[in-house]
Amino acid sequence: MTLRIGIDYGGTKIEAAALSPEGSVLYRRRTATPDSYDLVLTTLRDLVADVEREIGADASVGIGTPGSMEPASGMIRNANAACLNGRPFKRDLETVLAREVRLANDANCFALSEAIDGAGAGRASVFGLIIGTGCGAGYVLDGKLVGGAHALAGEVGHMPLPDPQPDELPAPLCWCGLKGCLESWVSGTGFQRAFHSATGRDLDSKTIVAAAQGGEPEAVEALHRYRDRLARGLSVVANLIDPDVIVLGGGMSNVEPIYEGLAEAIRLRTFSGIWKGDVVQARWGDSSGVRGAALLWGLEETLARA
Repeated sequence: MTLRIGIDYGGTKIEAAALSPEGSVLYRRRTATPDSYDLVLTTLRDLVADVEREIGADASVGIGTPGSMEPASGMIRNANAACLNGRPFKRDLETVLAREVRLANDANCFALSEAIDGAGAGRASVFGLIIGTGCGAGYVLDGKLVGGAHALAGEVGHMPLPDPQPDELPAPLCWCGLKGCLESWVSGTGFQRAFHSATGRDLDSKTIVAAAQGGEPEAVEALHRYRDRLARGLSVVANLIDPDVIVLGGGMSNVEPIYEGLAEAIRLRTFSGIWKGDVVQARWGDSSGVRGAALLWGLEETLARA
């Protein structure tokens, strides 16, 4: 089977990695993310050439991008890497690389990686949620990404926080133009914003978590409220698609106290209270994006070996 290169396109860095047929990383390289579209294309061309030179073989290329590709037009939308928006990124990248490229949202790549050989391996229905600077998600059913008719499947970060409490109103305005989005509450930046709103104190998320673990009352309450908001959002996921497992990634997924009682809090908000899925931390962490991008190719062979 052809070797696979996965590319994770981030806001500050682009990472490329070559995977063996067994899924081990043969070579990895990172470079700074350019801020011009033409330079992005040439950087990716040179990055792929460098990886192929190191591994001594041609490889398929999959890429996980911010935002998503509009199915009808092929244009990128809603990317925080603004130079990609409104551009036919997949088509242009295929031109400079002179080969077909497979492209998916970075959160979808995360979910795929964790479903195939990560924390969700062996489960039929896997929902992956990244709770970092933003809040992105993807859904994998029977080893296949579910994208939806408009490539919107799994975008729970931009649904309203369910059952808003008095102190959560009026709903904050999200960068996407909607109000009260889940991302505004359960991303790392949302956690900081909510803490500042409640206390008037401007602390970063790591400092708040450390204070909570040290027993500081306002920080303890903030973490408790965070877990409750996360449970409210994920209860909608449980009711809607009933996943076997929910896998969490991103910076907030490393905060161990959020897992305490989280699955039970979700279950109590589901229809009939019978959901018994698991909520677990990602196996591959920051590497899930690049691994999932590589797995956009050769998925049938990967599943056959699983």
